[in-house]
Amino acid sequence: MQEVPEPEAFEEVDAVPVLAEEAGALTPQVTTAAGVVVARQAAAVAATSFAAGVVTVAAVRAGRAVRARRRARRKASAFPPVLATRSFLIDVHLLGSRD
Repeated sequence: MQEVPEPEAFEEVDAVPVLAEEAGALTPQVTTAAGVVVARQAAAVAATSFAAGVVTVAAVRAGRAVRARRRARRKASAFPPVLATRSFLIDVHLLGSRD
């Protein structure tokens, strides 16, 4: 079984804010070198993302072109050329007996 701590063992804490003695003590100090590093990282991520997108688009287009060439070769050799086509709207109903 777990032991239950006695109420006297708890620490009582006041929730009072502590004010800084100096005005600039709470503001973070950003150095110029850190800002340059962040800018370089952002530029590198942007360039890498752009390059990955270009490669992806090129790969998809190349794949589609290869498939289109294969289809064109298959279709051209399989069927004779179509000289004319006609389309009709046909409505077909299958009726059961009246019994």
